[in-house]
Amino acid sequence: MRLPRFSSTFVLSLLIAQTCILVFLVSRQMQSSPTGRREHVHVLVLSSWRSGSSFVGQLFSQHPDVFYLMEPAWHVWDALSQGSAPALHMAVRDLVRSVFLCDMDVFDAYLPWRRNISDLFQWAVSRALCSPPVCNAFARGNISNEEMCESLCATRPFGLVQEACSSYSHVVLKEVRFFNLQVLYPLLNDPLLNLRIVHLVRDPRAVLRSREQAAKALARDSGIVLGTNGTRVEADPRLRVVSEVCRSHVRIAEAALHKPPPFLQDRYRLVRYEDLARDPLTVIRELYAFTGLSLTPHLQTWIYNITHGSGPGSRREAFKTSSRDALSVSQAWRHILPFAKIRQVQELCAGALQLLGYRPVHSELEQRDLSLDLLLPRGRDSFKWASSDDAQPES
Repeated sequence: MRLPRFSSTFVLSLLIAQTCILVFLVSRQMQSSPTGRREHVHVLVLSSWRSGSSFVGQLFSQHPDVFYLMEPAWHVWDALSQGSAPALHMAVRDLVRSVFLCDMDVFDAYLPWRRNISDLFQWAVSRALCSPPVCNAFARGNISNEEMCESLCATRPFGLVQEACSSYSHVVLKEVRFFNLQVLYPLLNDPLLNLRIVHLVRDPRAVLRSREQAAKALARDSGIVLGTNGTRVEADPRLRVVSEVCRSHVRIAEAALHKPPPFLQDRYRLVRYEDLARDPLTVIRELYAFTGLSLTPHLQTWIYNITHGSGPGSRREAFKTSSRDALSVSQAWRHILPFAKIRQVQELCAGALQLLGYRPVHSELEQRDLSLDLLLPRGRDSFKWASSDDAQPES
C-alpha cells in the first residue's frame, strides 16, 4: 500500500500550526495553572547557617498568604553527604525549582515511599503545614506554634503538601546551600518562576559565636562545605567554614550589585540581620513590599513581641525562633568571644566586613565598648539592585 505524499510546503505549514497550538496551550497553562507565574510569587531567602535566617523565614511563614518550607535541600545533602557543596549545587537547584512549582514528587528520591509531612526537614516551623488543607491545628490567619503543630499534625499524609502549596499566592523557601548567585540564573530566567531573592547576611563575628554554640549539629554540613568526602567537621580552629561563608557572601553580593545581569532588576535585595534587629518593623515592611505582601496589624503585633523579649535566648533555643531581645542577640558576640578569635575572623573575612558594612575592632577595649557602633551606615538604596549603567565608573 502506497502512503500519500505531502509537499514540503504542507509539512512546514503543519509544523507551524502545531507550534502555534503548543505555544497557545503553554500560555493558557501559565495563566490558569496554580504554578504559573501570573499567580505565584516565589521568594528565596538566601543565607548561611547561624545568620538569623530561621527568624526571617518565620517572618514569611506566619504570613497568611505564604507557603513556606525551611531548607528543603537539607534532604539533598543528607542523601549525598559525601559530595561537596559545588558538586551538589545542581541537585539543590533542581529540588528548589520543583518545590517552587509545588511539584513535591521531587522528594521521591530522598524520602521513604510511605511518608507523612513529618518526614520533611523542620516541617513544623511551616505555618502552612499546620493549617488547612494539611491540618486544622491553626487557621491561616493565626500564628502557629511549633510544639503544638508537632503533636497534632505529624501523621498527616504527605500528598497534602502539594495541595497546600498550590493554594497560596506566595511560595517562600529558606536555603543555606547556595554559594554563588550564578547557579540561580536558570531559575531567574525560568518563565514559570517569578523569583525574588532576599540575601540575608550577618556580621561574621556574630556568625562565629553562634556556630560555636551549634558546632555538633553543623558537623555534617561543615564537612560538605569543606569537601571532606563525608567526614564530619566539628572542630574548625582555622575557621575554614566561616571563611568560605564570607567568600560566598562576597561572591553573591558582588554578582548582584556590581554590573548585574538585566534579569536581576528589582529581584534582589540584600538585608543585614543587624538592621533587622534594630528596626524590625521598618525592615520587614520593606521586605514585604519587595515580595508583594502586606503587613497586617496581627503580624505587626507578633513581630514586635518576638523581637522585644528578654535576653539573647538559651543554648537549647539555638535552632528555634522564640521571643528574644533582637538587639541583644546581635551584640552577644562582643561579650563572649575572645579578642584573639575576633582578630582571626576579621583577617579572614576582611573583604566581607568591608563590602557589607561592618566596622572591625582593634582592641578588646573597642570590642567591649557597646557605645562604639560597628554597623556602618548605608543608604537605603545601597543594597538594592543597581543597573549596569549606574555601576559604570565615570570616565
